[in-house]
Amino acid sequence: MENILTLGIETSCDETAAAVLRGGRELLSNIISTQIPLHQKFGGVVPEIASRKHIVNIMPVIDEAINKAGVNLREINQIAVTKGPGLAGALLVGLSAAKSLAYALKIPLIAVNHLEGHIFANFLSSPKLEPPFLSLVVSGGHTALIKMTDYNRFELLGQSRDDAAGEAFDKIARVMGLPYPGGPEIDKLAKCGNSDAVTFPHPKVIGYDFSFSGLKSAVLNYLNTAQMKGEEINSADVAASFQKTVVDALTEKTLAAAEEFKLDKIVLAGGVAANSSLEKNLREACDLRGLEFFYPTKILCTDNAAMIACRGFYQKTFADSTLNAVPNLGL
Repeated sequence: MENILTLGIETSCDETAAAVLRGGRELLSNIISTQIPLHQKFGGVVPEIASRKHIVNIMPVIDEAINKAGVNLREINQIAVTKGPGLAGALLVGLSAAKSLAYALKIPLIAVNHLEGHIFANFLSSPKLEPPFLSLVVSGGHTALIKMTDYNRFELLGQSRDDAAGEAFDKIARVMGLPYPGGPEIDKLAKCGNSDAVTFPHPKVIGYDFSFSGLKSAVLNYLNTAQMKGEEINSADVAASFQKTVVDALTEKTLAAAEEFKLDKIVLAGGVAANSSLEKNLREACDLRGLEFFYPTKILCTDNAAMIACRGFYQKTFADSTLNAVPNLGL
């Protein structure tokens, strides 16, 4: 099992990615071709453009991943590919490539849940990490608290009822005139601001679900009101205060869940895991409570194929030629 070579393929949104993994945790290559510059002028991802770019990129990216890994394509033992959630057209490009290669090479095909993949990125960053643990998955499309009892057993404790945290970051950034992607821009701007300058309402949701639409509306109202009154807006203070409110909500729920379910390891995952304030806040909170904290390297926070290959290695089920994209796939 430790010598099994897995080719991972990821095309759920605007990154075309391929990776080669030996065993469960030895990463031989991890190639990512991003489309961010292409979509920046539109202020967000345009699905049709993303799909067309994936078609152009997919085979060169796979070739580069194989070559960088120093292996031959026929040495690959299995292929893991994202089946959802994501953009339908984008997912289909990766699935078509994966199914074609698996058929030609006569090797198993593994259909991977993108959200589970984000959690498994931590196994690559922290080779000694083992379940059980509590995972906070925070990305542009999803915010979820997940209890993972072993490699193939997940329990969804709570998720966003409306806007995901990353979605709220992007929308506020767009209104403030910041470039796409908005999350990193808010994080950068917030470093220059006072996080206590503006008091925004803390999202109140019973249990372990999240809600950020009310907070988003409060920020928009604040900006619009100030503009109508002709008041000067300190963008750095707004960014810092908004970010603090989001981070506090995420941290509070995560720690409460860890205490209730008696879990001493907390794992952060997803694109918003790259947010410096969230990582710092959770790390400090875990240190105060004697909890272990795990966090993927920056390159493994965003969409990548290494995490898909890792999830595929530990998955015990295989797919057949009827495999199709599931854009709204849940955990």
